[in-house]
Amino acid sequence: MTLTPTRQQSLSVRYPERTVTRASRAFRCSPFKLPLFVAMRSNSIPLSAIAGQNGLERNYTQRPLKEWVAESNLVWLIQVGLLRREVDGQGITDSFRLTPLGRQLVEQGESCDVGLPAPTLGERLTNTLNRWFRLPV
Repeated sequence: MTLTPTRQQSLSVRYPERTVTRASRAFRCSPFKLPLFVAMRSNSIPLSAIAGQNGLERNYTQRPLKEWVAESNLVWLIQVGLLRREVDGQGITDSFRLTPLGRQLVEQGESCDVGLPAPTLGERLTNTLNRWFRLPV
């Protein structure tokens, strides 16, 4: 990884293209909407705000998700480098935040006039296979 200055004169991490491609694909294949990731940029969001009817009402999800389904998808996004679990004085919590890679992808998603492009069938299949077999592709 190399550090490169951005327009705001802060340092930004440059990730390998393969990492960004996999993370972008997982981001677009997830059942979550862009407003969730925008909220995670400035605040940690607890699982209870994402799962069930709460997630749908806050425009975080496309449909109500059972808590275990939401957590499973969030853990996958942690594994591809988009999210991290929030930690407090007593250990890991049930809240999530964006990583620097996640911030970069959210900024790209916000800059698109039409929002995030829907994943193709091939991308969905690749993402599913990566999740099942934990492939590095």
